[in-house]
Amino acid sequence: MKHKKIITLLVTLAVFGLFIFGIAACQPTAPTAAPATAVPATPAPVEPTTPPEPELTGDPIRGGLLYDQWWAVLEVDAPEGDQALWATQSTNTRSGKDSWRCKECHGWDYKGVDGAYGSGSHKTGFVGVFASKDKPASEVLTALQGGANPDHDFSAVMSEQDLTDLALFITTSLIDDSALINADKTSTGDKVAGQEKYESVCIKCHGPKGNAINFDSMEEPEFLGHVAPDNPWEFVHKVRFGQPGWPMPSGIVNEWSDQDVANVLAFVQGFTSDAALSDGGQLYDKWWGVLGVEPPAENNPLWATQTTNERTGKDTWRCKECHGWDYKGKDGVYASGSHATGFPGILESASLSSEELLAWLNGGKNPDHDFSGVMEDYALNALVAFIQNEMTDSTPYVNADGTVNGDPAKGKTMFEATCAACHGVDGKKINFGTDAEPEFFGTVAADNPWEFFHKAGLGQPGEPMPRGLALGWTLEQIADLLAYAQTLPTK
Repeated sequence: MKHKKIITLLVTLAVFGLFIFGIAACQPTAPTAAPATAVPATPAPVEPTTPPEPELTGDPIRGGLLYDQWWAVLEVDAPEGDQALWATQSTNTRSGKDSWRCKECHGWDYKGVDGAYGSGSHKTGFVGVFASKDKPASEVLTALQGGANPDHDFSAVMSEQDLTDLALFITTSLIDDSALINADKTSTGDKVAGQEKYESVCIKCHGPKGNAINFDSMEEPEFLGHVAPDNPWEFVHKVRFGQPGWPMPSGIVNEWSDQDVANVLAFVQGFTSDAALSDGGQLYDKWWGVLGVEPPAENNPLWATQTTNERTGKDTWRCKECHGWDYKGKDGVYASGSHATGFPGILESASLSSEELLAWLNGGKNPDHDFSGVMEDYALNALVAFIQNEMTDSTPYVNADGTVNGDPAKGKTMFEATCAACHGVDGKKINFGTDAEPEFFGTVAADNPWEFFHKAGLGQPGEPMPRGLALGWTLEQIADLLAYAQTLPTK
């Protein structure tokens, strides 16, 4: 009976619980309170940001050439008047085009008044550009366009791309020369390593003594032996960037390190400043081109004594027009044809004394053969030196029919090492003639091998062409080069 009461109690409780749950389920649900609306946060003020500087694209190596002499790079006439800022200084007495060269104000070491141009004849008091190397290129471009000073506006003479190249040169390519050049101008480099580098690259154009190319005038020549010890900062700049208007390669482009540059400088600082040749051979060719003067307009007085050569004016003043590229006059190649004059050659004159030769050049022997009115003594003396020491007989190398006794395979090696840089791999990069009648490297070799022989050894008047004889070329090597040149296109 006791268990039965317990079961009855549990059932009663369960029923009661279901009843209570039912009542609760039937009651209306109380409304749920709406959540509180969140108050939006006030956004923090946005700080104004400086827009990124525009990224400039261009050629900093070209910019380095423009820094040197921009008109030579652009192939335009140099300015004649002074640059506007030039009047604000009085220590540098140069004028005209020199006042427009960036380097003349800011120096080859880029430090202006705080560098090598802080004293001496080049001093201007202007600041350098070295401090601008860490600035944005766009800021430097703005300064070149006159943004900081209207008198420093170069946009009238250079395009925006030119100025961009200059800006990139300043902001990406400047170095501190003090790591390469000591206070006494000597190099910090290694001469032995410099010799190896020079002889593997530079010797092909500048020659073993650095005097195969004259950078200045005949009266005041300038060779590597002048530049390296006297102005090592200029030397470093030009080795790194090249020479404006010339096909000189850039050391940077050819992956030269700064140490390479210092090493070559150390070696070249021991070079001679003496000329390898007199340049009389170029005077013989076209003397006004060497001296940088206007040629005579009237005929040479002696021209009236011949009637076979119909040329007039300046051509009548060329020594080669009377005496020939083979120096034999009426006894050589000019014995017939349109160049014939009947005048004798000068090949046999090499044995004459300097006094006798000068007498022939200054009118002492014949007043109609007086060149003293158009050439100064130093030029006449150079002609004498050419006749006595540098004139060569090409007969063993160039046959009467124009064929050559040379090895074209060896000549090809010479051509590719030295000549191709200017003349192109096919010899057609430079046209000596006109569009209607072109004349190329191969044209001269085929049509006038005697002229080729002369110019290969002695150079081209007024042009930065290496003189083969100053490169150490023998006459046999010149014949080899000529033999190869005769295989190149003539048109």
